[in-house]
Amino acid sequence: MGTTDLVLRNIRTGRFQRSLALATAAGSLITAAEIYLEHDRAGFGNRVMWWPVWLGPVGAVAGVAGALDPRAASTLLPLASAAITANGLQGTYLHVRGIAEKPGGWAMARYNVEMGPPLFAPLLMSLVGGMGLLAAVLRRESRDA
Repeated sequence: MGTTDLVLRNIRTGRFQRSLALATAAGSLITAAEIYLEHDRAGFGNRVMWWPVWLGPVGAVAGVAGALDPRAASTLLPLASAAITANGLQGTYLHVRGIAEKPGGWAMARYNVEMGPPLFAPLLMSLVGGMGLLAAVLRRESRDA
């Protein structure tokens, strides 16, 4: 049996949901740690910079709970994941605005995208939230599978 067949079987039987919930938990912690380091480097100049740091442990708890409990997978996990996704989109907006506020703004995009806030970094957080949302809608592994 090839890797593709195995993945498709795991999706059909519901095993993939638990794995994706755990990947959401791990991704939340790793992403929050990276965001903390980057925002600390920027001196947490805006209180909103703390939000993704706080959402990391929330996503981790929701991901582990979603892997262990079917009810948490359909309630807590999508709620936390939606908040993480929304915060990542908000961060993308704030980073675009931050680049625009640098001297020269978007007219000096080549320089300001490199030296300003990382343009695509908040989308990583949205991706982690998206994994949790996907895990929440996937079929749950049955007891007899």
